Amino acid sequence: MEEFLINHEEEALAAGCLEHALASGADKARITLNKNLTELYGTLNGSLDKVSRSLDRAVMITIFTGGRYGSFTANRIDREHLFPFIEEAVRTVGMLAPDPLRDLPDPARTQKNAVTGRETGLLDPAFAKRTSDERLATALSSAVFGKISGKGFKLISEEGEYSDSVSDLLLLDSNGLRCRHSETSFDYGVEATVEDEGGNRISGYWWDSAPLLCDLDAASCGKTAVERAASLIGPKPVESGPRTIVVDSGCGSTLLSPILNALSGFAIQQKNSFLDGTLGKKVFPESLSILDLGEEYGKCGSRLFDIEGVAINNSAIIENGVVKEYFLNTYDSKKLGMAPTVDAPTRAVIRPAGIPEGKRAGREEIMSLCGDGILITGFNGGNSNPTTGDFSFGIEGILFSGGRPVHPVREMLMTGNLVSLWNSLLYAGDDPRKCMSRQIPTLAFANVMISA
Repeated sequence: MEEFLINHEEEALAAGCLEHALASGADKARITLNKNLTELYGTLNGSLDKVSRSLDRAVMITIFTGGRYGSFTANRIDREHLFPFIEEAVRTVGMLAPDPLRDLPDPARTQKNAVTGRETGLLDPAFAKRTSDERLATALSSAVFGKISGKGFKLISEEGEYSDSVSDLLLLDSNGLRCRHSETSFDYGVEATVEDEGGNRISGYWWDSAPLLCDLDAASCGKTAVERAASLIGPKPVESGPRTIVVDSGCGSTLLSPILNALSGFAIQQKNSFLDGTLGKKVFPESLSILDLGEEYGKCGSRLFDIEGVAINNSAIIENGVVKEYFLNTYDSKKLGMAPTVDAPTRAVIRPAGIPEGKRAGREEIMSLCGDGILITGFNGGNSNPTTGDFSFGIEGILFSGGRPVHPVREMLMTGNLVSLWNSLLYAGDDPRKCMSRQIPTLAFANVMISA
């Protein structure tokens, strides 16, 4: 495994770059060294279509000098090219306008326990043992073209991709910071296109991902992609108006991401956030709690430090409807005159809400609790206004009644305001997809405007 990770020579070079930046006139500096190896096998209609192997290495050099700041990236990782590059970077920063609020984070806030990179439990030795034949076998055996059929449709094309990767990151700064994060990822995704009896073609996509090979479920992805496509055959119009909606756990990020983005220090500092001025205030329903659980061991998205090397601690983003945290890096915190936190959420987790005690809370159970409404299985385009929170998203999914599917719904719009939407939260399930860094379960909302 070690042969794929940052080696002693590369680490020594990164340390040398840091020393050279200071010797060249920088007051302070940060070095970020990334190394990534990815193997990919793609299939088309059950046959091998493409193979790729990529090894990327990059060094980011961040310079602080004379109250000025600049960040530079180089891909040629050797002393002969990097040292002159750093000298020119320091000279360039010296020509910029002063920005005295730029600084490294307080060393007391930085991570001290990410020493080997393995502390999160996300590095699988199985990557190093994986052969080309095994990767190809996974890609081919996961394809379902010619192996699956259904009533009222036929599978006409299938594109699949199996990939695995190992990535390693080393972060150093002139205040004595040294931290490392290493992880593997095993991924399979497939897009299936079906044709109905009228010649209409509909596509469905599904994927899985895991840091450990033993947790990857590639075999079921093709079947699920076909089922998702077939479920949208024969859409019928739905009368416009307010409806209960249930949002599948695979696509809830469309509704959560604007909330997290609005809590970023940059958005708030730029007056481009509909959550500006809400810290410590109850903005959302008491049933809504969103936690940032980056410290959890062995989970997708777990990490012990942010891009500045600041230690990540499990914390509440929103607790019982109260906004508990803005994401403030060193610079944004100084601009806003607020205490710094971390640069961004790491592993956002929505807690279950509204579910009767002792009951399971998957998609079907929540549809049953809601009775009538629209199950949204995908968002197609649209946007949200970061300043006001107003949104308009294209949706596809299934009309349901009495908790049971009635017919597909496509080419309709869901509109409203994000604060109002989340305040209409009925249920949050207990079924987030393990393969996602944002742990969003099935969600249900009341009185959402749906229109053709």
